[in-house]
Amino acid sequence: MPTQKSTSTYTAKDIQVLEGLEPVRKRPGMFIGSTDARGLHHLLTEILDNSVDEALAGHATEIWTVINPDNSVSIKDNGRGIPVDKHPKTGTSALELTMTKLHAGGKFGDTAYKVSGGLHGVGASVVNALSEWLEVEVWRDNFAWIQRYKKGKPEGPVKKGEAITGTGTKTTFLPDKEVFTTTEWNLKTIEDSIRNRAYLIAGLKFNLTHPDGITKTFYFEGGIKSLVAHINRDKETLNSVIYLKKDSEAISAEVALQYNDGIQELVDSFVNVIKTPDGGTHLTGFRIGLTRAITDYAKKIGLPKEVLDSITGEDTREGLTAAIFVKIPTNSIQFESQTKTKLNNPEAQGFVAQLVNQGLNTYFEENPGEARRVLEKVTLATRARLAARAAKDAVLRKGALEGSSLPGKLSDCSEKDASLSEIYLVEGDSAGGTAKGARDRRYQAILPIGGKILNTERAHLDKIIKFEELKDLIIALGAGIGDSTNIDKLRYHRIIIMTDADVDGSHIATLLITFFYRHLPQIIQNGYLYIALPPLYKIQLGKEIKYAYNDEEKDGILKLANGQRAVLQRYKGLGEMNADQLRDTTMDPETRTLKQVTIDNAEEADNVFTTLMGEDVPQRKKFIQTYAQFASLDI
Repeated sequence: MPTQKSTSTYTAKDIQVLEGLEPVRKRPGMFIGSTDARGLHHLLTEILDNSVDEALAGHATEIWTVINPDNSVSIKDNGRGIPVDKHPKTGTSALELTMTKLHAGGKFGDTAYKVSGGLHGVGASVVNALSEWLEVEVWRDNFAWIQRYKKGKPEGPVKKGEAITGTGTKTTFLPDKEVFTTTEWNLKTIEDSIRNRAYLIAGLKFNLTHPDGITKTFYFEGGIKSLVAHINRDKETLNSVIYLKKDSEAISAEVALQYNDGIQELVDSFVNVIKTPDGGTHLTGFRIGLTRAITDYAKKIGLPKEVLDSITGEDTREGLTAAIFVKIPTNSIQFESQTKTKLNNPEAQGFVAQLVNQGLNTYFEENPGEARRVLEKVTLATRARLAARAAKDAVLRKGALEGSSLPGKLSDCSEKDASLSEIYLVEGDSAGGTAKGARDRRYQAILPIGGKILNTERAHLDKIIKFEELKDLIIALGAGIGDSTNIDKLRYHRIIIMTDADVDGSHIATLLITFFYRHLPQIIQNGYLYIALPPLYKIQLGKEIKYAYNDEEKDGILKLANGQRAVLQRYKGLGEMNADQLRDTTMDPETRTLKQVTIDNAEEADNVFTTLMGEDVPQRKKFIQTYAQFASLDI
């Protein structure tokens, strides 16, 4: 029962009114999703997409992005330039309004931008609010116009600069360290973001300059057809890239798809050049149209009814690579939130479904050889799924995956709250024994993993469930696997891979990560998978003991020895440590170092896993030869 409180203590003075951009600084997560690296990079894409919108409107042909040595970012385009004249209602420069007022911009009407990534008119102003400083330089009306801001507030009025020719906008900003947990740019993330946009908008040139001055250019004429071909570049494909397109006044859609001989599905979806990682109605429409077209073709060629009735949408997407790109007028687009991760427009579902269904029906008619290869792939996936279900059901009948019978070698923790519990996946029984002595049994569980586990890169579920080490892991985690996965039943919210710091240990860690990435990706997506970093060296200086996690740390410690005799021990395995040492260096939350496993770029991750864990030996050899110079060698 809530405590009763006198209404006289709750008055008008308790109501806070946040002025200007104060709401953004007060609650940044509401506008950019988070204040970690993901939110940081969202700032860059907000400004980048303003320039992209100029290209979509037919007014820009080139965009320059520069990561400056001081960690600020400059984004320039050759579009029309943000208007600088006085707004008729406010009497303030349109430039200042755009940069300092929420919901002020050129994307609410039907004239300036018919299609754009921006929707709410808050992008530029939010970036301004969350920057230590920001400067905008506009070229239009034969002059340069400049205004500078500090934490969202103008340092002065818009200034008229020198006479110039040409038009465009340049925005430079420095993210505010008071807001973000990190302000370090990930060049790979930025490159991938720009490359995706270059694929989507054929003929638009993007330039990216790194802090060291090196510039990369991204320019593609083939659109999403080229994107699908790029993703499948190292895979054995079953058909040529199928490209479908349809336009109307209310919506425009493009779809490209191609099957490969793998078992993974990789589908990217975009709305007005914004990537929608959570999909939405356009992705749902694609799946409906795909399943309908394939089952219609299966009926037409007389596939046996028992197989036909067993085909599911999941089967039709095994080994599929696809890109879906829809364009919707700005004034009617509906995203789930400002971060634009999911499309909600209901009309997109039927439009895309019809495009894919009709387009594939025509394609299959005109290309019967490719159609049969696709259908063979689908029916093989169906049979494999049914075999996996039979194997899983057989195991379930024995109660092995029910959770009531935990693996005998699991040393579980007493804590029942998954958010407070963690499990260490430890290489070998010897290290497992040490880890049991080092753990805090209240919230730390230990599961020894014996020997090399199954490479699950191309393994179906039936084979995985029969492999004892993986079956024990699935049971211990409690979330199931395959179509029965329920992440809410996961028993630990920190799953920590702890292997020896040698080649064999790295191999086992890679096999485990492959398993999670391919068969329990929800664990990575939710941020539950980690890698423990045990020390490489123990250094004794007199009575003092220090630990070094790499050669640089070791050299630094030895330099500071001040003439003391140093006794150096290099650990080859976790079993060489006693329980106290393992606890202090690798398992104590106060002193340990963990690396969280994330998937920022699914396409690149898919390509790396396919190359390193797949069956194409020449491709793997080429990859290793290319990147060996960047690797450390364990001797």
